Amino acid sequence: MKINKTGAMDLKDHKTQDTLKHFSNFKLKVLAQSLLIGLITGIVVVFYRILLTGLSHFREEMFVTLKSSPITFTIAWFVLLLFVGYILGLLIEKVPMTKGSGIPQVKGVLLRKFKLNWPVELVGKFFGGIIGPGLGLSLGREGPSVQLGAEIGLGVSKIFKRHDTEEKYLITSGASAGLSAAFNAPLAGVMFSLEELHRNFTPVILLCVMASSLVADFISKTFLGVNPAFAFGDMTPLPLDKYFHLIILGIIAGLMGAVFNYSILKAQDTYKSVKKVKTRYKAMFPFLMVGILGFILPDMLGGGHALVEKLNTESFTISILLLFIVVKLIFTAVCYGSGVPGGIFLPLLVIGALIGKTYGVIATDYFGTPDSYTINFTILAMAAYFTAITRAPITGSILILEMTNSFDHLLALIIVAVVAYVVVDLLDVKSIYDYLLDRMIDDNKEQKKMRHKEKKVIIEIPVSIGSKLEGKMIKDIVWPEECVIVAVSRGEEELIPKSTTQLLPGDMLIILTDEESASHINHDLVCMGEECMDSLL
Repeated sequence: MKINKTGAMDLKDHKTQDTLKHFSNFKLKVLAQSLLIGLITGIVVVFYRILLTGLSHFREEMFVTLKSSPITFTIAWFVLLLFVGYILGLLIEKVPMTKGSGIPQVKGVLLRKFKLNWPVELVGKFFGGIIGPGLGLSLGREGPSVQLGAEIGLGVSKIFKRHDTEEKYLITSGASAGLSAAFNAPLAGVMFSLEELHRNFTPVILLCVMASSLVADFISKTFLGVNPAFAFGDMTPLPLDKYFHLIILGIIAGLMGAVFNYSILKAQDTYKSVKKVKTRYKAMFPFLMVGILGFILPDMLGGGHALVEKLNTESFTISILLLFIVVKLIFTAVCYGSGVPGGIFLPLLVIGALIGKTYGVIATDYFGTPDSYTINFTILAMAAYFTAITRAPITGSILILEMTNSFDHLLALIIVAVVAYVVVDLLDVKSIYDYLLDRMIDDNKEQKKMRHKEKKVIIEIPVSIGSKLEGKMIKDIVWPEECVIVAVSRGEEELIPKSTTQLLPGDMLIILTDEESASHINHDLVCMGEECMDSLL
């Protein structure tokens, strides 16, 4: 840290001055750009959803037609599916950043672990994210939508030649807009960006993601209607004397969430272990499963949106529900492990709904719980299961509230989500996106060569209660050599840092560093600024 005895800093370097100049006057600019990103992302994701829905309807009609058609038509259909798998395998071979969900990629970019090639990846993710789920892979639209938004945010930054300091805000704004437009859930889009992507927030990032998310939601609802993602109709809130079910359901969801994470990672390991087979051929296997399941268990195909709504209108035996859970879990792992573009939000919500429905049927048949509350358990389990897998309880609760358009379950949602969170915390299970990001970083170490040490960037580090930074003076802290403290933001006031400046909980450190060092400095300083659990034990 370059601070002399008087607390002054040597900031005469041209690139340093340029970075600080941009940081001081960029707030209004980045807000305007976030609005533009929300508009573009909303239009792109709406088009994406329309094409995905159309292809899904085509797939459903094809399987109905094939059941009464000659065997030659069925063989031709299988050949087509395998060919599509081969093409998507080629895509992820040539453009690796298009594979999978897209959320780990966005997190990695924000942590400056690797970079995006936005024109190529935008096109590849758009069509890859339509073809895979549309033809029946158990993948969702939310992950690709998040990456599409992030790519658009990056594209706007590059086109308008924005400074590197602004770039992460625009990428986050695009990601928030993508999730908002994917599920008609603007608040969830905002919270996801703060809780999952950044893990902290500043007034600037909050304003930007809110602006882009609301604009994208407006575009989505203008073209696709204002109906919630899931139409469950009127529901009676769970009475307080039934809240003990929330503890049991939360524990089950937490344990099953750990199983889901293990299944996804195990599937990736299995694909990777077959080293003699190229990715283009590995991607054909889940499409082969599509052809088989389409004739025997068509409800397992695609993200599963229709299946969730069917749980509310049709009756299923416990054995059938358990079969659905097992098949959907395995099929999702097989599909995602192959690397084909597609998200896991929707499939995991479907599995959560199946778990809740199963619990509701058991509670009705064996514990005398009124059948009318089964739909409550279905919804609550979705939030709990989401929380267990992503470690994002606030996002999970808000997402389910917005997707079901029912705010009568807020207290129950929070309770069951917290229980599930505690379970996976005790099991030491990380967010699935953290696992996936770690693996992508290991697979993309060559991306480090793309960084340029001469570029200067700004990072922001919050000071939390109980952290190693709380109450310390700047001179008493061992700082990384590659960083310099530019300012200390305290509420509406911005302090010029001196060696005797004392850091307080709630402060936000504005730190200047070079792009090459930003990733590890950001990680180290965030750990220093987070709550120190050792002091509480």
